[in-house]
Amino acid sequence: MERMLEDKLLQSDERQDLKGRIWIESKKLWTVAGPSILTRISSFGILVVTQAFMGHIGETELSSYALVLTLITRFANGIMLGMACALETLCGQAFGAKQYHMMGIYLQRSWIILTIAAIIILPLYIWAAPILRLVGESDELSEMAGQIALWFIPIVFYFMFSATLQFYLQAQLKNSIIAWLSSASFMIHVALSWIFVIKLGWGIPGAMGSMIVACWVSIIGEFIYVFGGWCPLTWRGFSKSAFSELWSMAWLSVSSGVMMCLELWYNAVLILLAGYMKNATVAIAAFSICLNITVWILMIGIGFLSATCVRVGNELGRRDAKAAKFAIKVALSTSSAIGLAFFILILGLRNVLSYAFTSSIQVAKMVSELSVLLAFSVLLNSIQPIFTGVAIGAGWQSVVAYVNIGCYYVIGVPLGILLGCVAHLQIQGIWIGMICGIAAQTLVLVFMTGKTDWDLQVEKATARLEGWFVPDESKDVDDVTSIA
Repeated sequence: MERMLEDKLLQSDERQDLKGRIWIESKKLWTVAGPSILTRISSFGILVVTQAFMGHIGETELSSYALVLTLITRFANGIMLGMACALETLCGQAFGAKQYHMMGIYLQRSWIILTIAAIIILPLYIWAAPILRLVGESDELSEMAGQIALWFIPIVFYFMFSATLQFYLQAQLKNSIIAWLSSASFMIHVALSWIFVIKLGWGIPGAMGSMIVACWVSIIGEFIYVFGGWCPLTWRGFSKSAFSELWSMAWLSVSSGVMMCLELWYNAVLILLAGYMKNATVAIAAFSICLNITVWILMIGIGFLSATCVRVGNELGRRDAKAAKFAIKVALSTSSAIGLAFFILILGLRNVLSYAFTSSIQVAKMVSELSVLLAFSVLLNSIQPIFTGVAIGAGWQSVVAYVNIGCYYVIGVPLGILLGCVAHLQIQGIWIGMICGIAAQTLVLVFMTGKTDWDLQVEKATARLEGWFVPDESKDVDDVTSIA
């Protein structure tokens, strides 16, 4: 009897201990995920607001802006964001290993590499008009898009600083400042756009100028925060050590860029395919509405991606394999629960959801028909980012790049073409192909994560950090608690 009582007490203690661990891990997760979600929604919102005000200027301006945003800026942002993911890996692991001063050096190395990448990208904006004519766009749209593209040049460098500073700050659990600055920038953008476009009638310069000002307000605020002494352990000033190990970091950055770009371009390829379906205008409109809904909800998933990356990187840096695995389980459970809630909501509102975006009965009907696929896409997008975050946190970018090529472009796109054109499922067939590609990638990453020897990953992270380590030039080391 005593033995049974002891067993019950032990099980009760274990349950209480598990609840406590989940609560602590959830707080750490949301500390990164919450501000990251708000930041991404605000940043995405700035582009959407600009597009809305372009619509008030004229149809040609709206279409030209959409061309530059979809065909060129999506490409540029994919490269900048993807290459910056290398910094996310290194800063997360360095913070866990208490190599705080290295985070500032990694940030500077990333700036050097991404500045070169940005300069290489600039000709796409400078010669946007002839490039768009080359792919078959009309002279009128190409000429207007060429003018708008020049206004995007400061935005390319904004992408560079925005991604790197966000990854640098969130790795040390300081990304709430970014959320506040991004939200303030969004509100500034709405106000300035209304004044410049509606009240003053400045047209394209008003809309694009407002976007540039709003974006750089947040970056200047982040510079002040970092350089002004609010990151005393991780920012020790500019260092010549930033020019060492550039080739190794460039390779990791390129691997990250390829991995993320293949994901970001996947939807663009499928929208292009939708243009070849019957009743293409309605198909593209319906597909675009569904993808816009998916992207808005995906911002939550990407927030959890960042949080998972930070948590896994931190624990690998601390050499705690069990804690890394536990962080993955908590992140996956939380994100999946949110995804399931949206899954149920979309199915429940499938007949009225589209009217928030269109008044066309044809488009609304097609969106309603696509709602089941939309719901499954949203559910998958609550699971897949977690495993992408695991991959970035562990530094598997080059492997995942190959996985993305195979799952998205060998399975997803061909299957979408086969179902859409050969099986005559039209837009539904394209989307089923897309879902199958994402599902295949998710299953591969689940398998990789499940089969991973996390003690070995700790050793690899330690070897990388030690191999790239540069002694701290500063003699004054502050207390670690000043970071929190």
